[in-house]
Amino acid sequence: MTEPTAPFSARLGRVRARLDELGVDALLVSVGPDLPWLTGYEAMPLERLTMAVVTRRGDCALVVPALEAPRVVRREHFEVVPWGESDDPIALVADRVAGAGRIAFGDRTWARFLIEIQDRLPGATFVRSNEVTGPLRAVKDDHEIAMLRRAGAAVDGIAADLQSGAIALVGRTEAEVSAELGRRIVDAGHHRVNFAIVAAGANAASPHHEAGGRVIGDDEVVLCDFGGTMFDEWGVGYCSDITRCVWTGEIPADVAAIYGVLHEAQAAGVAAGRVGVRCEDVDRACRDVIDAAGYGEFFIHRTGHGIGVEEHEDPYMVTGNTTVLAEGHCYSVEPGIYLPGRLGFRLEDIVIATADGPSPANHADHALAALS
Repeated sequence: MTEPTAPFSARLGRVRARLDELGVDALLVSVGPDLPWLTGYEAMPLERLTMAVVTRRGDCALVVPALEAPRVVRREHFEVVPWGESDDPIALVADRVAGAGRIAFGDRTWARFLIEIQDRLPGATFVRSNEVTGPLRAVKDDHEIAMLRRAGAAVDGIAADLQSGAIALVGRTEAEVSAELGRRIVDAGHHRVNFAIVAAGANAASPHHEAGGRVIGDDEVVLCDFGGTMFDEWGVGYCSDITRCVWTGEIPADVAAIYGVLHEAQAAGVAAGRVGVRCEDVDRACRDVIDAAGYGEFFIHRTGHGIGVEEHEDPYMVTGNTTVLAEGHCYSVEPGIYLPGRLGFRLEDIVIATADGPSPANHADHALAALS
């Protein structure tokens, strides 16, 4: 018995149109985000090959280990091809794309499988699957946008609890607070935790600090960047990602001034994200504010990243990316100011490009909350 194919049949049609546009004969994707986006099935990262095979004109086949086949929800738009322990899965894939001149191969697929398939298809040229699927996944449909808003609203509630003091900080370790954020992410409807950065004091100057045994004290910043994956009714996960900072005490004037620069920069970046604007211009809008205040050297990463079935995907808000924002692009705006040995601030929302202008998916208070 098969289940309804929406939204997968439409995605398959877009993939085939993109293959035609690029002159690519087949798409091969394994572990990674392309597979669930296209089939609703997320492969386990095993030494046994799982691979979706899509050709420009033929059907979509999912080659999967027989012991994993029971996990696959059968859908009308692809054939399930189980293989046994004594079978040759590389041959099963190669036979389906025999004669192909150009093949798009999954960016996340293990190198051993690429090498083995190349050996079987010596006449083929291989390109990255992201050339095919990246632009398609970057532009979200109404359902995907609704899922991103739903996931965003869930972490908004956690951020509000953080800002109100409902999540205890002082006297606890960063790791303890990180674990609580993770529990709350799942309790809020996510199916898994992607990350829960908690960085106190000088640790906040490290953008990707790993929460550890550092005990949070009075009169210091606590930077919390967290998100998870929330599944839709077809088993495809969509990500949340939010960053808010709080201060454990009365905020000093110099700290308030630094955060004020960041707050202004983030608002400028959000406002800049209009359809037709280049991604690098969103980055520039944030960077100009921070540069003008004299903190440019302390903003050490890009302004943002796309988000969807991955927490980081196209399009990226970074200098040099001339991709033009289109309706349906969803991305983060998260400038930061990091003063080594002292403190760090970051402020992040997910933003959706719409015909009516940039529309944030996060609405938690943007101010630096003071917790007494």
